[in-house]
Amino acid sequence: MVFKNRNDAAHKLVPLLKKYGKEESVVMAIPRGGVPVASPIAKTYNLPLDLLMAKKIGHPAHPEFAIGAVTPEDHIIDEHYMPQSYIDSQVKSIRQSLRERYKTFTGGHPPSSVENKTVIIVDDGAATGNTIISAIKMLRRKKPKKIVVALPVAPRETAEKIRQQADDFICLFTPASFLGVGLHYTDFTQVSDEEVKLLLANTNRF
Repeated sequence: MVFKNRNDAAHKLVPLLKKYGKEESVVMAIPRGGVPVASPIAKTYNLPLDLLMAKKIGHPAHPEFAIGAVTPEDHIIDEHYMPQSYIDSQVKSIRQSLRERYKTFTGGHPPSSVENKTVIIVDDGAATGNTIISAIKMLRRKKPKKIVVALPVAPRETAEKIRQQADDFICLFTPASFLGVGLHYTDFTQVSDEEVKLLLANTNRF
């Protein structure tokens, strides 16, 4: 399956999320690529749109290998044998960066409350799914009613991992052979900071 662009993928996801549009839900996009997918979903069902700011902590010898993840308010560590000094420095640095980016994108708007609400996590696709899975674990601590993950595409193995962590997982295409998210889009132009800010400004935020 190949999508024309992120907007095309969004409109294919919209009808599959209808039941959550009737609940007290919050759409949380993973920036930047997830925002153009999440915005039409939030608009269709008149739901608030917010950003899920999360970034992996890379292994010091192999930065592409995640040993944990950080959000502006929390962090989770999967590999506990790492020196605490390294973890502390990474958490501090990444958290500061995420908070600055969130402020840039939202203009200082406070994060949405998710307690007792359905959280719909949206991205333009997932490769390993590690950041999403870590974000789910951290979101659980905020006591949402349920966590739903909605993606246009993810490899089959990743889809199974996410499905085990989320209360519901909706994915349009889960190929057994996967070479990258971008190959499933005709137009996979990088989303700019300005586009993120514009989409947030033009979508429900309350």
